[in-house]
Amino acid sequence: MAQVELLMPKMGESVAEATITSWLKEEGDTIEADESVVEITTDKVDSEVPSTAEGVLIKKLFNEGDVVQVGQAIAIIGAEGEAAAETPSPAPKAEIVNEAAPAATPQPAVVNTPVAATQSSDITNSDRFYSPLVKSIAKEEGIAIAELETIPGTGQNGRVTKKDMLNYIPTRNIETATSAPISKNGNASAKPAPAVKEAPQPVVSASGEDEIIEMDRMRKLIANHMVASKQTSPHVTSYVEADMTNIVNWRNKVKNEFLSRENEKITFTPIIMEAIVKAIKDFPMINISVDAENIIKKKNINIGMATALPSGNLIVPVIKNADQLNLVGLTKAVNSLANKARNNQLDPDDIAGGTYTVTNVGSFGNVMGTPIINQPQVAIMAVGVIQKKPTVIETPNGDAIAIRHKMFLSHAYDHRVVDGALGGMFVRRVADYLEDFDVNREF
Repeated sequence: MAQVELLMPKMGESVAEATITSWLKEEGDTIEADESVVEITTDKVDSEVPSTAEGVLIKKLFNEGDVVQVGQAIAIIGAEGEAAAETPSPAPKAEIVNEAAPAATPQPAVVNTPVAATQSSDITNSDRFYSPLVKSIAKEEGIAIAELETIPGTGQNGRVTKKDMLNYIPTRNIETATSAPISKNGNASAKPAPAVKEAPQPVVSASGEDEIIEMDRMRKLIANHMVASKQTSPHVTSYVEADMTNIVNWRNKVKNEFLSRENEKITFTPIIMEAIVKAIKDFPMINISVDAENIIKKKNINIGMATALPSGNLIVPVIKNADQLNLVGLTKAVNSLANKARNNQLDPDDIAGGTYTVTNVGSFGNVMGTPIINQPQVAIMAVGVIQKKPTVIETPNGDAIAIRHKMFLSHAYDHRVVDGALGGMFVRRVADYLEDFDVNREF
């Protein structure tokens, strides 16, 4: 049989590379078509690469831990006893990077802080993921790990891209040049201003009785993503309490029939999502992203739903084109993605492309929260637990106190592009749609 190259598959929007975590087959092993050969990881999702042909694994072209570009050959499959054809072995990462790196450009006559040059090799010890190209640029520019980790990333899940690096480098030189104090005659003085130092990390001591637990890969990614979001977006949170009584009564009335007819359990999540989608249509400037000084207004409404995993980590699968789904469609999408997340079966595309995120802190009994924006989005809503409360209501005979089902909505937004008026009106509109829910609605 002709030898077949097993390629790194395309794994969703804007995913350009993946890391090989484990080989499931060894050289010489027989492989069936569609049988998994290797496990890979990209950002938060673990996947398996199936064989595209039946045969024998002749040669593995990469080792565990290597980063491989999408479309690149990772193994050779052929007939039993067949030797691998002469194929160019994968070039060392540094060489690949140098070929793709931009041509050197003249730099201003500014001397950067010498610490950066002496520490640039520490980049390999970072827990934050950097592509080989980003590492190469950082090394050439003398950017130390401490400085590199302060650069906001606009890539998938906050990763630093080549564009981020090229935009940062001129700014970095300007900041260094302007850090020198200006004398009365307008010239920079010979004595440079003291370099700005990062706040020292707190010293944590551990006694012999304490347990030290190393963060797993996903927890490290989440930590970096959350820190990057706070560094990127000035967060503001607005709160509204919504009366959920009509929705609670309607759900109690239809949930058994819904399960019988649709073979799906209906929860409050898709109902809340439906209200959010309607509000996004009313206020489309919530459904945006920021690219430097440009605002990208998203055409599609893709709702992310923060989902807790059995490991305790968090992942955000995305319902694509949520505005095109009715309540039954939203319910099936929510349940399907939640089940896939719990069983570690999410595909890379399942978590890509979100434009707005919802997180249900009420599932843990919390009344409200202050969620962190899922970059590069500009807003996120936390929904709290639904509680019975005595409430003043208006009746034809005057005000009265009644027991109502109430829930807090916490809307966090990026104050660079979403002002308090827009952020506050949006969450109020979501509450209005929830409160005006038709108790006689058919599904």
